[in-house]
Amino acid sequence: MLTKSERTKQFILETAAPLYNEKGISGVNIDDVLAATKLTKGCLYGHFENKDDLSAQVIDQMLKKVTEKMSMAVSKGKTAKAKVFAFMDFYKNPIETYISGGCPIFNTAVEADDNYPAIKEKVAATFRAGQDGLTNILKAGIENGEFSRDLDPAVFAFKMVAAIEGGIIMCRTMNTIKPMQSLIKSLKVELDQYSN
Repeated sequence: MLTKSERTKQFILETAAPLYNEKGISGVNIDDVLAATKLTKGCLYGHFENKDDLSAQVIDQMLKKVTEKMSMAVSKGKTAKAKVFAFMDFYKNPIETYISGGCPIFNTAVEADDNYPAIKEKVAATFRAGQDGLTNILKAGIENGEFSRDLDPAVFAFKMVAAIEGGIIMCRTMNTIKPMQSLIKSLKVELDQYSN
């Protein structure tokens, strides 16, 4: 059971997450967070040293939450193929994302690339873990006979993630989900070509 202080901190992190995902680290200021949470500056600084501390913890929470949610969706698949398809389907609606504002992994990666090296490394670790997880699922599919040995798990995993992440930003910019649905269908057809 969380203490009142822990609940308040969690509330701040969860309330700030969409702000950070939509406006970015540099676009959010403390007043935005105070307005959204309706808390005092003293209360906020009772939980975070400064804006950098708040930003780092919000980003940590967003990366953790989206990874957990996606992992839960993937884990429901009974076969390697079903798991990979579940990963793709997790991103089928780039307009209505799990955290408002798009994919927090991609959004944070773009901003952190040049400006926030510590946060960039956290995002890189998230990407590496996701790539490794998908690669391992595909390898397991080869080992259990679902996929042929012609499939290169690391290459397909990278291609899939790169296409989906790029598709999210393009679809959000054009305000349409249709291209993402076509992309996912195409990736599924491609993976099916390796099915035994």
